[in-house]
This record gives sequence, C-alpha cells and structure tokens, in this order.
Amino acid sequence: MCIFGVVKLKPSLVLDGPLHIKRPHMIQIGETPQSTICLSVLRFLLLFRRCLQYIQRRLAVFFHLLKQAELLLFNYLSLVCFDTRPLRSPDVVVMDVGHCYLDGNADVVEFCPHDSFHHVLAASTYTLQEGDQPSRSGSISLFNVDLDGVDLSYRLKTAGIFDMKWNLVGANATLPLLAQADADGFLRVHHLKNSINGDALKEVHNQKVSSSMCLCLDWNPSATSISTGLSDGSVSIISIEETKTNVLQEWKAHDFEVWAASFDPDQPHLVYTGSDDCKFKGWDLRTSPSEIAFQNSKAHQMGVCCIAKCPHNPNVLFTGSYDESLRIWDVRSISRPVNETSINLGGGVWRIKNHSVVPGLILAACMHNGFAIVKVDGNEVKVVETYNKHDSLAYGADWYRGSIRNLDNKEKTIVATCSFYDKLLRVWVPKNDII
Repeated sequence: MCIFGVVKLKPSLVLDGPLHIKRPHMIQIGETPQSTICLSVLRFLLLFRRCLQYIQRRLAVFFHLLKQAELLLFNYLSLVCFDTRPLRSPDVVVMDVGHCYLDGNADVVEFCPHDSFHHVLAASTYTLQEGDQPSRSGSISLFNVDLDGVDLSYRLKTAGIFDMKWNLVGANATLPLLAQADADGFLRVHHLKNSINGDALKEVHNQKVSSSMCLCLDWNPSATSISTGLSDGSVSIISIEETKTNVLQEWKAHDFEVWAASFDPDQPHLVYTGSDDCKFKGWDLRTSPSEIAFQNSKAHQMGVCCIAKCPHNPNVLFTGSYDESLRIWDVRSISRPVNETSINLGGGVWRIKNHSVVPGLILAACMHNGFAIVKVDGNEVKVVETYNKHDSLAYGADWYRGSIRNLDNKEKTIVATCSFYDKLLRVWVPKNDII
C-alpha cells in the first residue's frame, strides 16, 4: 500500500497504535538512499503529528479553564455589581426548570387549568409492541412543577394514549377531570383528587366508542360532552354526565384518520375536524346526523393535524398541518372561512396551544423541527422563540396556567414539552419577556 504517496511497503508493515510503527528492520524495503529518505520523512511526520496532538490536548485543558474563569467572573459581577442571582453560564439565557424520561414514547403534556391544581402536569405515552400479537400500551404520569424543578408524584398504566385533555374551567366544571383517547377505542375520564399521599387519578367514566382507535378529543365549553376523532375517519360526540356516558352522535366525517375534532367555544354547536385526507371541515351538531357547515380541501397540502380557536378573538381560528404551515383563518362566515395568512415553521405542526392570557401567542410542536413560540398580530405572524433541546419528534406542548414569580419577584411563564422516541419531558421558561 502507499503511505503518503511516497513509498510502497509490503503487507508486513503493522501499526502499533496511532503514533508508533515497528522498528525499521521489520519493514521489508531494500536499503537504498531513496528508501532511507522516505523513512526519515515518515518518522518526522509521525513525530510532528504526535506534537500536534499533545498541543491539542493542552489547548483543550486551557480552554476549559478559561471557560470556568469566565463563568466565575460573570457570577461575581452578577452578585456584586448587579445584585442578582448568579448566572449559570454567560451564553445560556433560556432557563431549564427540569427534565425526566417517561416509561414510554411521550406524546402529550397538559397542565391542569383548575385552581389549586395549576402545579399539576399530566404526561402520557404511547408505545407499540410489535410482534405476532402487537399491543399498544401507555401511561399517564402526574408531576408537581414549579421553578425549582419537576417531581413525579403518580403514574397510571393505561392503553396507548393518542390524546388527553383537562376539562375547561367553567360553570359546570366543579371537579378537575382528565379525559384520554386511547388505542383500544375507549374514551376514559379520570377525576384528579388530592390526598395525604399526593395527587392521584380515579377513573370515573369509560366509554367504548369504536373498534377503531380514538386519536383525538376535545371538551365542549360546559364540560358536558366530548368530541372524539377515530382512525376510520369517523367522529363521535359523547355526553358526560355525573354517573354515566352516552354516544350522542357518530358519523363518517373523513376518508382517513381524524387527528383533530375541536369544539368552537363561542358556538358550541360547531365542531371543526381535520384529517389525513387534507380536508378541514366544520359540522353543525344541531341536526342528527350532523350536517356539514363547510369544507376546505385546497388550503392544506398535507394532512391536518390540529385545530384551535383563538380564545381572545371569536373570529380567528388556527390550523396546523404536516405541510409545516400554521394557518390563520377568519371564520366570521362559517360557510366559507377565509385563510388570512400562514407561516412555515420548518416541521409538521402537530400541536398548537394558545396562551391563556397573552392574545395571539401560540406554542407549536413542530415534529422534526422542535418547538416554536409564534406571535400573531393581525396579518403579521412571526416566530419569537424556538426551543430545540429535544432529539426526537416534537409532539406534546402546553403552557402553565397563570404565572410564577421568581426570587426577583418577576412573573415567569412555564412551558412543558415532550418528544416521542427519546421519551423525554422538559419544563422550561422562555427566554423572551413575553408575558
């Protein structure tokens, strides 16, 4: 073989590591002036490489010490000159509250909106066990969250969960209830209760909806019924009473999987649906079976993943799609909603969450492109922050309800995010002052 393109050596040449070769008498080369010169050059190059590696190691130590000194200096300045808490690092602005790994593929995170339970974060999983008899298992984990960290308090084994949501705070919602849509085709409702042993879930309803999988759900504003989207393209409306549940309506809404089935909080008789068939539809529940109020099959280039009405403007609605776009709709004419504008977020928009206080502030889970915080102000739409500390599909995201004050008495908002295959849950504080 050829070494440095200079001299040919027989296969008996063996390297004794990255910097050593066998002694010259082991190299099968004739003693000629040219071979002697080549061997000398080879020894020189190997020695030179060893010197460079030595310098590289010393430089790495030097840069490490320099960074530590820089950090100490910033901490000293923050304490003495500015009277604030020490910075963790001069180049880190976003504050990570905590993280943990779940017991399965993480897909949903939901902060409880009810008073006295704002600290409760629910996280769910969906794990497919392949084989001759495949199974879909899951879990719901409850965490206590504040600026000091994230602590697991409770875990419940379930079927694989595609979606879950807390009931809204309203006139009829006296108890915090958490509903799950699962792979067994069930809608299950759990009551969150507090005891001396901590927060826990107690199942109060379980309704077999279909032999197909339940993929998504949404509560109506009064928490008296739940919409579910199914893997066969159907949509079901289930009534929720104190002691029983009942399937009120079920109809074939789409050709493929329904990933979004959301009530209009301002007009509860309307349900918006989105599907892998790329169609965005509205349904009027005042008739049975429900009548279609509108259908849009041109705006989305790929499947519709999520739908959310703006809580601060009854005329604005948002949709997210696999085509990587977040779209803003004017729904004043319900028979023909208008796609006002859109923004490309660089990854499939799997989930969107409106901030409960700040108008036009949206948290988006962007699948292959992490998470984004988007600000919508009329026709102006822009990304104000991104978060890319997950290494897998970004699926779950939610805002903490309300705000928390830190040691400086400044209000902070908290965000929870989760990613699928790495099973990772993260809780963090946005770096921008968005509240």
